[in-house]
Amino acid sequence: QVQLVESGGGLVVAGASLRLSCVASQRSFNSWIMGWFRQAPGKEREFVAAIHRNGATIDYADSVKGRFTISRDNAKNTVYLQMNNLKPEDTAVYYCAADVGYVLRTEVRSYEYWGQGTQVAVSS
Repeated sequence: QVQLVESGGGLVVAGASLRLSCVASQRSFNSWIMGWFRQAPGKEREFVAAIHRNGATIDYADSVKGRFTISRDNAKNTVYLQMNNLKPEDTAVYYCAADVGYVLRTEVRSYEYWGQGTQVAVSS
């Protein structure tokens, strides 16, 4: 059974930084494309960032480009999301997800496994 466990969320003021982590329970982590998504109250879950197996291909939502950085450590079965210069509109529950496919995608439906989420709240 695949388990993804996120951590690192919290309440911060605008302009602050947070680093989210997501640890996978299986060694097959290094064969998965990993993504971060977020869902704000009353809104649909949306793509934030994704990284291919070897880290060579990365994609970001336009709203976070230049502020967020996704990375992975396959030896630790962990994917990270470094979030800098946080804004109130970044407030959401952040989820990591795994895609067992071969092409980096941004759609929620493309990801097979999901974590339980970690709350990020940014005050103005």
